[in-house]
Amino acid sequence: MTDRSQSAAQVRIVDISTSTRITDGHEPAVKDHYIVRDGRQYAGEHLILDFHDAQRLDDAAYMEQAMRAAVDAAGATLLHIHLHRFSPSGGLSGVAVLAESHISVHTWPERHFAAFDVFMCGYTNPARAGEVLSDYFAPGRADSQSLLRG
Repeated sequence: MTDRSQSAAQVRIVDISTSTRITDGHEPAVKDHYIVRDGRQYAGEHLILDFHDAQRLDDAAYMEQAMRAAVDAAGATLLHIHLHRFSPSGGLSGVAVLAESHISVHTWPERHFAAFDVFMCGYTNPARAGEVLSDYFAPGRADSQSLLRG
């Protein structure tokens, strides 16, 4: 067997349902998502949320529903959602890819903890997305930070 055939035999076939999906690049008709507000210019607002004593952190269908609701409430444009469940803990990691950036999540259900990042540019309301996520997961305590990026 040659080196070439050995390396070909080692190629792993990836299940298309878990692979990266590339969109066609047709964005909404907005020309620039850079923000100019209160005399400042910046690329976007990055909201960091830590949810302690949160509920339903191992339920992928519920997580997708929550992320869709957060995107809608923020006035953002959803391009794609991908969620991955880890075993045996049932924790989830995922991202909602937006025309205006993303919402990402990592959960530790065994510790009732979730870490969300909401980064949005353009005419969106990331704070509203955070409120919706809080409503869905009902944390006993929520810590948040907001950063202006760029």
